[in-house]
Amino acid sequence: MSPFLRIAAIFIALTSLAHAQDFPTKPIKLIVPFPPGGPNDIIARVVAAKMQELIGQPIVIDNRGGAGGVIGTDAVAKAEPDGHTIAITSAGALAISKSLQQKVPYDSLKDLKPVTLVAKVPELLVVANNVPASTMKELLELAKSKPGKLNFASTGPGSMPHLAGELFKITAGIDIVHVPYKGAAPAVNDIIGQQVEMVFLDIPVLLPQVRSGKVKPIAIGSRERVPSLPEVPTTGEVGLPQIEAENWYGMVVPAATPPAVVAKLHKATVDALKAAEVKDKLAGQGAILVGNTPEEFAAYIQSEIDKWGKVAKAANIKPN
Repeated sequence: MSPFLRIAAIFIALTSLAHAQDFPTKPIKLIVPFPPGGPNDIIARVVAAKMQELIGQPIVIDNRGGAGGVIGTDAVAKAEPDGHTIAITSAGALAISKSLQQKVPYDSLKDLKPVTLVAKVPELLVVANNVPASTMKELLELAKSKPGKLNFASTGPGSMPHLAGELFKITAGIDIVHVPYKGAAPAVNDIIGQQVEMVFLDIPVLLPQVRSGKVKPIAIGSRERVPSLPEVPTTGEVGLPQIEAENWYGMVVPAATPPAVVAKLHKATVDALKAAEVKDKLAGQGAILVGNTPEEFAAYIQSEIDKWGKVAKAANIKPN
């Protein structure tokens, strides 16, 4: 390395360190790329409330919904890379959109710097009460005896519930028909009303219906059972470990954010996730809190891009 490059490297390192020592110098804007009240928003607000205690500056939530989370995520990708604009965004915006949207204005791993995977929210498979099946074995036997006759709901084409259903079809070797809805609420209404046979949805969305007996739980699409539904087996426990379907939410910042600033944000986030009040508040959301390293989160994003891209291709889902 030439003397000039060595000096430049030292200058960059010292500048980064100075940024970290001063950071944050003003309130932090945390972009949530979905409207208020949904799982992404709830998780972000709970984590941010604890983070601002730890980091010494207010964290202001900025809800920017649209295009499945892409609009808000793009806003942070194009923000000033000083750590004062961050996002907690979703699997859809960081991984699924690459295969299902024709024009995504950012590259998740080039234009954004992963900070940490905040939480996973497993998808829960339930069936309507008129379906003569209460276990995965019974459901598969029923589906195989009636190819093309059973259907599954989703929150829209290309959504996590849609892809979870397609992964179920591919893995189990069954023929079930996709019925897309515009959001979770109408899908839930029709599964309760027995207009559709089954659906994968985030646990918090279905928890009240399961507890009230309005639908029958079959399996949770994660590696571990969840405390809110301890009696419901995982897909691995019922013989389909490949069906791991989880919505997830992670913190990202603009790609050029100084490493020392990223490290400070990472520590504040992970420390927040360890706090008892954060765990208690998010337990009702069915959330599994994570808090891994930036490198681990980057590898996870890439694995999810690859995984759901293969599912979309196998299911012949075209970008919209």
